[in-house]
Amino acid sequence: MATATEKNIATQPRTGGNKNDARRLRREGMIPAVLYGAGLAPLTIAVDPKQMKRILGSESGHNSIFDLVAGGDSGKAMIVDWQADPVKGVLLHVDLKRIAMDQLLTVSVPISLKGEAPGVKIQGGILEQMLREVEIECLPADIPAHIEGDVSKLGFGETIRVSDLPRTDKIKYITDGNQAVAHVTAVKEVVVATPVEGAEVAATTAEPEVIKKGKQEAEGEAAGGEKTEKAEKSEKKK
Repeated sequence: MATATEKNIATQPRTGGNKNDARRLRREGMIPAVLYGAGLAPLTIAVDPKQMKRILGSESGHNSIFDLVAGGDSGKAMIVDWQADPVKGVLLHVDLKRIAMDQLLTVSVPISLKGEAPGVKIQGGILEQMLREVEIECLPADIPAHIEGDVSKLGFGETIRVSDLPRTDKIKYITDGNQAVAHVTAVKEVVVATPVEGAEVAATTAEPEVIKKGKQEAEGEAAGGEKTEKAEKSEKKK
């Protein structure tokens, strides 16, 4: 079972639900939380953010199951959702769910790749992992901290899929078995455009040519106009 390092989590009852109440709680070193599930009415409570963060940072993370005392009752619970400050990273709120140890749960479990792929070691490819988590169904006591994907026989151009992950009678995969987990592929080359020598010079010299041409045309028009004026004067003299 994915047991949390924090064994017993104490809570405090919480009244009010506006932003001012939440700020007051945080100043007191607690954060707002909601506890629900197991067919019981939801409870608004306050919890210690340090305990919650240690649970989230443990090997089993949010899948950790711990003992919780709330509203005069005690039982198993787990973190199902949380909100953190995007800048400071401090926890602001958590959602907790009561856990019945005899009922199936659907959880997402991280995939850990093990082994060295021949396609990388011998054939010079790179190992790319496309799927980081897999969704499974199992009893709370059977939640694994992670699921291992063996890549020790993976050659160049080959793929391991969800259907290739280890199977036991205790867990059922919900994620599509055809979904790719990892493969060995070629090293991606980044093509950088090389400037052509003299291109800048050509662009620089091209503009004066246009200007020169325009100047010539203008001079031609002026000359033509001068010739026309002289011809008119000559006609008048005649």
